[in-house]
Amino acid sequence: MSAPSPNDAYLDDLDPRAFIIIKRARVNNLKNLSVAIPRNKLVVVTGLSGSGKSSLAFDTLFAEGQRMYVESLSSYARQFLGRMEKPDVDYIRGVSPAIAIEQKVNTRNPRSTVGTTTEVYDYLKLLFARIGNTYSPISGTEVKRDTVTEVVDVINKQSEGTRIMIACPLKIEKGRRLEDELNLLLSKGFARILINGEVKFIEEFTTSTIAPVSKGNLMEKSAHTPKLKAEKEKQAKKSSSSEVKGEVEILIDRAVVNAQDEDITFRLSDSVQTAFFEGHGDCHVYIEGKDKLHFSDRFELDGITFTEPTVNFFSFNNPFGACRACEGFGKVLGIDEDLVIPDKSLSLYEGAIAPWRTETMGEWQKPWQKLGVKYDFPIHRAYHELTQAERDLLWNGNKELDGIHKFFKYLESKTHKIQYRVLLSRYRGRTTCPDCRGTRLRKDASYVKIAGTSITDLVLLPIEEAMVFFQNLKIHSYDQKVADRILTEIKYRLEYLIKVGLGYLTLNRLTNTLSGGEFQRIKLATSLGSALVGSMYILDEPSIGLHPKDTARMVEVLKSLRDLGNTVIVVEHEEEIMRAADEIIDIGPDAGSHGGLLVFQGPITAIDQNTATHTADYLSGKEKIVVPLKRRKWKDAVTVSGARENNLKNLKVKFPLGVLTVITGISGSGKSTLVKKILYPALGRMSGSVAETPGKYDKLDGDVLKITQVEYIDQNPIGKSSRSNPISYVKAYDTIRQLYADQPLGKQRGYKPSHFSFNVDGGRCENCEGEGEIKVEMQFMADIFLKCEVCNGKRFKQEVLEVEYNGKTISDVLDMTVEAALEFFKDKKQVLEKIEPLFHVGLGYVKLGQSSNSLSGGEAQRVKLASFLGKNSPDGHILFIFDEPTTGLHFHDISKLLKAINALVDEGHTVIIIEHNLEVIKCADWIIDLGPEGGEKKGGHLVFEGTPEDMVKKGKGYTAEFLKNKLN
Repeated sequence: MSAPSPNDAYLDDLDPRAFIIIKRARVNNLKNLSVAIPRNKLVVVTGLSGSGKSSLAFDTLFAEGQRMYVESLSSYARQFLGRMEKPDVDYIRGVSPAIAIEQKVNTRNPRSTVGTTTEVYDYLKLLFARIGNTYSPISGTEVKRDTVTEVVDVINKQSEGTRIMIACPLKIEKGRRLEDELNLLLSKGFARILINGEVKFIEEFTTSTIAPVSKGNLMEKSAHTPKLKAEKEKQAKKSSSSEVKGEVEILIDRAVVNAQDEDITFRLSDSVQTAFFEGHGDCHVYIEGKDKLHFSDRFELDGITFTEPTVNFFSFNNPFGACRACEGFGKVLGIDEDLVIPDKSLSLYEGAIAPWRTETMGEWQKPWQKLGVKYDFPIHRAYHELTQAERDLLWNGNKELDGIHKFFKYLESKTHKIQYRVLLSRYRGRTTCPDCRGTRLRKDASYVKIAGTSITDLVLLPIEEAMVFFQNLKIHSYDQKVADRILTEIKYRLEYLIKVGLGYLTLNRLTNTLSGGEFQRIKLATSLGSALVGSMYILDEPSIGLHPKDTARMVEVLKSLRDLGNTVIVVEHEEEIMRAADEIIDIGPDAGSHGGLLVFQGPITAIDQNTATHTADYLSGKEKIVVPLKRRKWKDAVTVSGARENNLKNLKVKFPLGVLTVITGISGSGKSTLVKKILYPALGRMSGSVAETPGKYDKLDGDVLKITQVEYIDQNPIGKSSRSNPISYVKAYDTIRQLYADQPLGKQRGYKPSHFSFNVDGGRCENCEGEGEIKVEMQFMADIFLKCEVCNGKRFKQEVLEVEYNGKTISDVLDMTVEAALEFFKDKKQVLEKIEPLFHVGLGYVKLGQSSNSLSGGEAQRVKLASFLGKNSPDGHILFIFDEPTTGLHFHDISKLLKAINALVDEGHTVIIIEHNLEVIKCADWIIDLGPEGGEKKGGHLVFEGTPEDMVKKGKGYTAEFLKNKLN
């Protein structure tokens, strides 16, 4: 039975430590809604789209949490607090620190990766900087800097009584002679050198050494000095020319090993330190009866000086750590395999290599035809059927056969001629950087390893495999102590990424290549990885983009977050998440002005036949989306062959025309890659409407010419600025502005339609330039938007607002919901035709002038759909592609959406939907199922194509298992 809203007295008596209490909320369409949300529970807020769910969760609860946070900040931030609008409620009690994960559109930053977005990469950099060991790429030996302690330990391990000598190479500075260096050594107090390991006195090789004389002998010394000098010079010249041949070393010390004597150990330490200093990093130890030992305190090996690992060394956003070849972008301008071999179904003999098809360049192919058999190279086999070894031979060649790489090196040597430069430019493209393998890091960063694995290896692994690496990681106890906290954080974050169904991604994957659902869950995992306790998490449909198979894991994540001691409030329509919730709060009964009431609160078990809400009707089976009586037949189709982008396994897929096709499969199975990366740009380039380069595929054929236009309707905002809104997107605003300009007062004042636009000077408020709000830039915080004090948020000048139509100003019209506007403009057919489709796609609650910034991804997508429905059967055959259009939709709204989409198909167009929602899948005419799992290894296969009935009958894949219950 539907529970009534708690009365005011009941709310006043509740303990804020046990409940989050909202009394009489009036935000947006909420009608004095009062509710007590139990703390430390998993609570699902549901209801029709526009019923007031987000108004309650985000505009009321989160806004209050944010306001309380700002109150705790500095006086600089608080000076704006008086002007910040508080949620319109009597009071809110028991609010914890709030974390909101809303539906926001993907980032376009070309440097943002899964690793950086989730902060895993920050910890990886720290880990490798702290405990990573550098290995030489030549010998594979670990690069070490020898310490004084290590050298002394080696000496003390020798048998007691063993004679040793500590020496270092004599470095002759530029511009000095050997004699100058030896004189300098004497002045420093050194007496001996080693020549080829033999001890010599330095005095034997210098001219400045003179026997000391007494004061009484001074006259005699002076008299004989020239003669002595001449004799010494003669001896030194003779010595240096005849004896100083070979390696010269400074003898620092001679000693006998006695590990028990501390004085000797201190003396040895001092001598080794001196050897490192005088030898510029080198120290030699002679041990009686053994070979000479070499030590170095420089970080080098095999003739290479290595850079010691630091955090910046592993940062591709820093010039120090970025790859020198690609400058930290992971791509370089190189020879593009897809341009060189555009049709992979051809063999070498049939002309697969495009630049070798001409008569002149065909000379490069002739040796392959003659000698191919000798090297077991199949010249008649299609390129896509060649093994990796055969492809390597074709590209790299050998002693007798010149490969493709050598051909292009030849062209590069001829670039002084313009025809060769033009030929080269045809086959250049953005290719994966060979130095960093696309990881954007400097090449020598891969020399630093932990347990034999470098950071570049780790970021290229699927997250599931990276997790296995860290779980099985065995390091010695000292490193374990140093890295213990870092490893805990890395494993914690990787675990959440796997739990939210993203284990197939790599940490190196660019975030701007992810689907909308994947990006939502990346943000969710990032927030969950922080592992806060005593907080209030407000999530906006975390099930977006999740296959039903993965929803159970999402429920586990939400429950674990609750069990840590957090209040988890989820705005959600997914049935499985509702059934797992501790409590359901249903807002309704309908959308917009007909919503804003608490129609049910309690556990799902309390819903019975008497619970009269749309949610209860669908959960109990009273209402349902009906399966079509028959599936549409088709005869025309477009076929994509050889699709190999990302994880697609050389697929050949047929897309029927004139029907509703749904692309399904586990998250990461390749749906977005197939449709968004290959089909859409490939068809769009043919019509000239898309400039984007398609992903890797061999050919596109079939009834391609029957398609006159391709429209990709995604969840990106409907405009690039905050000024874009639904009424202007569906082209209804022009008619409305003309209507106001035609009013008697408007004509009298000479107003034109532009006076009723907030985009140009004239009638708009000049203080806020028609925005209705002023942006206040905050240091270290998100900017604050405050209502304009001049126009009071109405966007227009007062004199323009004096012009009315049926008692409403232009500002009032922009503030109307679509549903209210339908009644207001019922006599204006031109306006009605434009805004009616917005109502039909379930957006009756959206305001006509609502900023595109405030629309969710799903709402923006449905505005785009409405713009096409309002064109009254567009000319030609349009192929519409939708990316998860059920985002943010209640069961009741999905029914409306399907009617709108089917209207497009009935008008002769083709609709392709990427979707996980079983209500949509069961209504498809044709299903293309990819999988069987997600990721590089397990995804990218064509599991099934056919009707929903055939899918259930054949029982292939996970989708078939879940669809079975919906068709019965």
